[in-house]
Amino acid sequence: MSNQNINIKFLVDECTGPNVAKWLTEMGYTVYSIFDNNPGLGDEVIIQKAQAENWVIITNDKDFGDLIFRDHFKHSGVILLRLQNERSSNKINGLKRVLEECASQIKNNFVVVTETNIRVIVTQK
Repeated sequence: MSNQNINIKFLVDECTGPNVAKWLTEMGYTVYSIFDNNPGLGDEVIIQKAQAENWVIITNDKDFGDLIFRDHFKHSGVILLRLQNERSSNKINGLKRVLEECASQIKNNFVVVTETNIRVIVTQK
């Protein structure tokens, strides 16, 4: 991981859990955990906070796709974890792959992560 990627700030959604937030913090990233700081915060408020404060959202919640593609919410980047195995260790492994393979494409895009694939959808020019 290059030092320039440490400049990415991550907002970890409540459903993604505190272990992912803790791991990212240990890796040197600036992290805001909804689980630890604002449990129960709604998706629209989360995406607006993330946009205003330049956070990349990490979530398992497909509703963020609706907010971006259907409702045209602006965002600073979203990583959607579409994993069959939702254990924290599997989420972390998926994020490791994203950070190793396409960290430079995370900002302002919608990244979908499965166990076998990473898809970057360019959402903003």
